[in-house]
Amino acid sequence: MEHALTYLDGKWLEGNAPLFGAQTHATWLSSVVFDGARAFSGQAPDLDLHCERAIRSAASLGLKAPVSAKEIETLSWEGIGRFPKEAELYVRPLFWAEDGFLYPDPASTRFALTLWEAPLPPPTGFSACLSPFRRPSPDTAPTEAKAACLYPNVSRMLLDAKQRGFDNAVVVDLNSNVAEFASSNIFIAKDGVVHTPLANGTFLNGITRQRVIKLLRDSGAEVQERAIVFREVLDADEVFSTGNYSKVVPCTRVEARQFQPGPFYTRARQLYFDYAKRCTRPN
Repeated sequence: MEHALTYLDGKWLEGNAPLFGAQTHATWLSSVVFDGARAFSGQAPDLDLHCERAIRSAASLGLKAPVSAKEIETLSWEGIGRFPKEAELYVRPLFWAEDGFLYPDPASTRFALTLWEAPLPPPTGFSACLSPFRRPSPDTAPTEAKAACLYPNVSRMLLDAKQRGFDNAVVVDLNSNVAEFASSNIFIAKDGVVHTPLANGTFLNGITRQRVIKLLRDSGAEVQERAIVFREVLDADEVFSTGNYSKVVPCTRVEARQFQPGPFYTRARQLYFDYAKRCTRPN
C-alpha cells in the first residue's frame, strides 16, 4: 500500500494500523461498514455525503456511530491536509462492532478513518462480461449499506470476469434486470438519451451516480432511470460507469461488442470534474 494514515482513538497513525483482534465481533461475524470518498488537488467532491452515508450504513447493521458525520468530515479534511496537495487519496471512514454474539452490541461500535494515496485510474476504458452471479435483494442482504459482508460476492464476480479475460462484469438482480457493474454503477446511451438502472434496493445508489445524473440533467440531457435488460447494454451507442474510485470512465467492450467513448460519457466526465473544482475545504 502507498503512504497511509489512520485516525484511531484520537491519534493519527502511520501505515496499516491494526484494528481487530481474533475475538472482535467484526472479525468473525462481519459487523463492518465503510465508505469511500476521494480527494485530489485540494478537492473532495461530496465528502459530506459520503460521511453521512457512513453513519446510515452503521445504523443499518445495528451499530451506533460514536462520531457524527460532521466530525468525520472535519477529520477527513485534517487528514487530507497531512498529504501533499497534489496527492490523489482514498478516504475511508470505518465502523465496526467490538463485541456481541450473532448480532453486534451497538455500544461497542468503534471508528477509524484511513486515508491513503491511490491515483485516479486513467480513463482509458475497460471491458466487461455478463456475470453468472447476481446482486441480492434487500430482503436477503443489507443492500442499503456499504457493508463489508457484501463484498465477497463482488470479489467472485470480478475474479470470474478476470479469469475470462475481462476487467469487470455487468451484474443483474434477481429479476434479471441489469443492476450495475460489479464495482461501479452503469450508464448506457441510446438514440440521444442516457439510461441507468432504477435504484431498486439491489445495488448501492452511488453518490457519484446521483451527482452525474443531476449534472447531466442540469446540462439539458435526458436521463431515464428505469429497468434495463442486458441486451439493451449490448445494443447501446455508448456505455460508461460512475463510482467513487474511478469517478467517470468509459466501457469499451461488453462481451464481444466494442464501444468508443461517446459524447455523453465525455460530457459527464467533464461536468463531474468541473463540479469537483468547487469542492474545496470549507473556511
